[in-house]
Amino acid sequence: MTLNVAVLLAVIIVWRLRRRTEARSRFDERMTVVIVLALGVLIAPTPAGQGIMNIMGQFANGVTQDSR
Repeated sequence: MTLNVAVLLAVIIVWRLRRRTEARSRFDERMTVVIVLALGVLIAPTPAGQGIMNIMGQFANGVTQDSR
């Protein structure tokens, strides 16, 4: 049985973010940021990552045009 690394990182992120804010140290927060960045790097080249990028690009374009 193989486990996709991106899915494993997503589970770790959800698990880490469920903890109360007061219980987190600076090291904890930095580790969470590093894990989220690693997840982004893993997801970016996939079709799902490209779809997310397209949706966010359209959203940003719409916000930019609405502000003019």
